[in-house]
Amino acid sequence: MTTTLYGIPNCDQVRKARTWLDEKGIAYHFHDFKKAGLSRELVDTWLGEVEWETLVNRRGTTWRALSEERKASVTDAESAAVLMLESPSIVKRPVLSSGGKIHVGFSDALYQQIFKN
Repeated sequence: MTTTLYGIPNCDQVRKARTWLDEKGIAYHFHDFKKAGLSRELVDTWLGEVEWETLVNRRGTTWRALSEERKASVTDAESAAVLMLESPSIVKRPVLSSGGKIHVGFSDALYQQIFKN
């Protein structure tokens, strides 16, 4: 099973997820989407599994910095995808791809459930 963790290295939740995976000895690939970017295909894959409202981080500084008009224009998966591609920092982090499923966010309980043995 290939596991990929998507995020940015200085995000607290991404750091927690990486530490958790490292401590459990779970092999994964880290995709820094600030450096490596996001492709439309990848974002569409995520949107096929997860609601756009879950993927768009409306609590972060990137969202708060958007104009009210820009915020109001994000009304569906297509407009959310365009925003995520324009500004990857808007993606709620981390995004974990494992076992053919996509998971957004980090919590010990969630990761224990995903990687239960």
